[in-house]
Amino acid sequence: MTDSPYLPVTAAPHAAHGVFISFEGGDGCGKTTQSRLLGQWLGDVLDREVVLTREPGGTSLGKKIRPLILHDEDMGPRAEALLYAADRSHHVQSLVRPALARGAIVVTDRYLDSSLAYQSGGRELTADDIRGLSLWATQGLMPVVTVLLDISPAAGAARFTDAPDRLESAGDEFHERTRQAYLDMAAAEPERFVTVDAHGSIEEIAALVRAGVARRLAAIFPELAERLASRLGGETAPLNS
Repeated sequence: MTDSPYLPVTAAPHAAHGVFISFEGGDGCGKTTQSRLLGQWLGDVLDREVVLTREPGGTSLGKKIRPLILHDEDMGPRAEALLYAADRSHHVQSLVRPALARGAIVVTDRYLDSSLAYQSGGRELTADDIRGLSLWATQGLMPVVTVLLDISPAAGAARFTDAPDRLESAGDEFHERTRQAYLDMAAAEPERFVTVDAHGSIEEIAALVRAGVARRLAAIFPELAERLASRLGGETAPLNS
């Protein structure tokens, strides 16, 4: 066991080899771009359906909740946590679990770890509060791989092209706490997290993401190792090294 408040939650392979992958990181780290690139690559390599989604806002209900969380008036941390949990519960029930059941690769831009980092790391709710609420809302579903795109708050903010939303404008101290919370979670669960330095170019980051995710998937699903390795070329060492 670890003394970290971000205790590991064991992720098991999904039925029919559906693969659930999440992307996490601070604002401006490139999650949307990198999740799309990884999804395209995995769909091509494994010849599988790929479902790209996000939280909040991956469903029609989520699209109504998203502006309330990101752009509406300021709200208390418990109200915010409950809105995220409602979105996540519906997202998993209506989109994620059905896709996994039919063997798809589901790649989500944010999941439970975002709530842990932003609401218990960046604010005053405890990790146990947030984890318990989210696991109850999703009936315990966790990704088999979580890609953490690590970037300094200053570098992330420099990439903003639109006016910052309510969370993006929360201040440097808040975002530093959030970044550290992510790094603590990754240290607590090295078997799930793939941590990538997100300060490089899109192409450099994408290559690191592919290599890290391929290595993790090969460990979970050995029958996929040869296929994944054959498409990585010289990007990484053999997956079984």
